[in-house]
Amino acid sequence: MANSRRVSRVSSQIKREVGQMLLHGIKDDRVGAGMVSVTDVDVSGDLQHAKIFVSIYGTEEAKAETMEGLESATPYVRYELGHRMQLRRTPEVVFLEDTSLERGDRLLHLINQISHEHHPLEDEDSERIVSAEDNE
Repeated sequence: MANSRRVSRVSSQIKREVGQMLLHGIKDDRVGAGMVSVTDVDVSGDLQHAKIFVSIYGTEEAKAETMEGLESATPYVRYELGHRMQLRRTPEVVFLEDTSLERGDRLLHLINQISHEHHPLEDEDSERIVSAEDNE
C-alpha cells in the first residue's frame, strides 16, 4: 500500500518535471514546445522504469519527427530527472505516443454521425409515444 502511494507520487513528479522540460529544457527543434504534452507516466513498482505517454498535435510526419526528437532527448531527460528528484536510482525512461485523445475524438465523431443519421427515427418514436399516451 505504501509502495503504491510512493509509485504514484514518483509518477506525478516525473510528469511535472518532464512537462517543464518540454517547455523550457529540451532544445531539439523536432520537439515543438506547446505541441507536445505529457498525458500519463507509468512507473514500475520497483521505480526502475518509467513509460512517459505524450500527446502530440500535428500531422503524422510531425508526430514521427517529434517522437524521434524525444527519443534523442531521452538521456538528457533521465539526467535531469536524476538531478531534480530525490531517488536512489533514476528510472530508465521511454517515451510512448498516447493516441487516446485521437481515438476518443474519432469515436465521438462516429457517434455523432450515427446519431445524425438516425435522427428521423427518433422523431417517429417520440410521436408514437405521444400518440400512445393520448389514446390512454
